[in-house]
Amino acid sequence: MQLVFATNNPNKLKEVQALVPNHIKLLSLEDILCIEDVPETQTTIEGNAIQKAEYIKTNYGYDCFADDTGLEVEVLNGEPGVYSARYAGSQRNAEDNMNKLLSELKHKDNRNAQFKTVIALHLDGKLQTFTGICKGEITKEKQGEKGFGYDPIFKADGYEKTFAEISLDEKNKIGHRGKAVTQLVNFLNNLSTS
Repeated sequence: MQLVFATNNPNKLKEVQALVPNHIKLLSLEDILCIEDVPETQTTIEGNAIQKAEYIKTNYGYDCFADDTGLEVEVLNGEPGVYSARYAGSQRNAEDNMNKLLSELKHKDNRNAQFKTVIALHLDGKLQTFTGICKGEITKEKQGEKGFGYDPIFKADGYEKTFAEISLDEKNKIGHRGKAVTQLVNFLNNLSTS
């Protein structure tokens, strides 16, 4: 089976490739010569994932899946949420985004947050979605060099280290994207055995 993963983010591609079994060949947007920005203009994480998957299916004809992820902070009414990548502006800079969030939470005791990933799969003319959530909290300062995005300031429940301090394997086991991809893989494996 061959599927396009509709992302230009090499870090996401690496995370997902580590979870997908060998019988599923993953193609990137680069592999299908999609060089334009795939639109993400919806107001929800689910909406963006679906929009991206439908865009690739409609314009390139491939079966595919797309994800969208947001960091939802309780005391900020779920912000940055769908705007996580451009929270501090259209430059989409992770350092700027983290600095803005740490500044917003400076005098807040409640630091509860969750990462949410929604994957939309467009396969054989049908659309399926899978959701992974990882609950945790925002740290008071950046810790760790691994990962990407908000990883240096997010600590999952039950963990002393941030996502930027743990291995990719560990992050995939407990993380939002890993949970959503596991559901996707289980779904695809069930198709191939039925």
